[in-house]
Amino acid sequence: MTTTAPDLKSAPAKPAKSRRLGGVMGSTGLYIATGIAALLFLIPFYLIVRNAFMTDPEITGEEWKWFPTDIQWSNIKEPFDDVTVDFARSMWNSLVVAVLHTTGILLICSLAGYGLARIPYKHANKVFYAVLATLMVPTAVTFVPSFVLVSSLGWVDTYRGLIIPGLFSGFTCFLFRQYFLGFPKELEEAARVDGLSYWGAYWRVVVPNSLNFFAAIATITFIAGWNAFLWPLVIGQDPSAWTVQVALSSYATNQTVNYHLIFMATAISILPLVFVFLFLQRWLVQGIAQTGIKG
Repeated sequence: MTTTAPDLKSAPAKPAKSRRLGGVMGSTGLYIATGIAALLFLIPFYLIVRNAFMTDPEITGEEWKWFPTDIQWSNIKEPFDDVTVDFARSMWNSLVVAVLHTTGILLICSLAGYGLARIPYKHANKVFYAVLATLMVPTAVTFVPSFVLVSSLGWVDTYRGLIIPGLFSGFTCFLFRQYFLGFPKELEEAARVDGLSYWGAYWRVVVPNSLNFFAAIATITFIAGWNAFLWPLVIGQDPSAWTVQVALSSYATNQTVNYHLIFMATAISILPLVFVFLFLQRWLVQGIAQTGIKG
């Protein structure tokens, strides 16, 4: 007894109306999920702004209020008028540290990644594996030796001590290497034919054609440098060397907690990150898509 396979061609096709309905339902579900995720993402920002323009009794009161009863516009200048913390100075310190840290990371790690990806060298793989090995070393292990070295050089309470120890990142070097491995070799070979060295090909050909990726790394690095807390807390022992994150921590003491001051200072400290993200978001998305870790 033999059996015949069903004729797939004769199977009834799914109605176009059902396909359209399924597509609409799928899109609707996607929009709902995206909306919920965006709402959850924005809740902390809403709470920060809400509490920043409230009084302490309203923040800590038993009755929940969605918005301030009377917006306290005077809270905006309060962080800058506080004589115990030079908030403006801490903002400037964070800006200097974040900008120089980002610039150094982009230059050093991109050159290291380009050299490992393009310059022929018999020990290149060994060097690359050594760089990867640094990712497995916990930060806590190197924290004390780094502080001892910085202290012996007299870099405590200086920009050098805040910036230089973090000018190389093994993970960022790894990302640059992976990106440069996928960069079109034809462009570099044409540059070499024109007489450019490896440096010339890197600076005149590779960098101008990799701005999306550089912008993505710059955004992530700037945010990390701005939000750094533990290392600036240890190195910046004098209040004049505090970064904004250290300054924010000083508002909460064992004796008092000034809630509206903390939230207002936090809201002000977030603004530079918001501007950087809004300005570079298009390049950030495109750059992450080219990192080689895109799923």
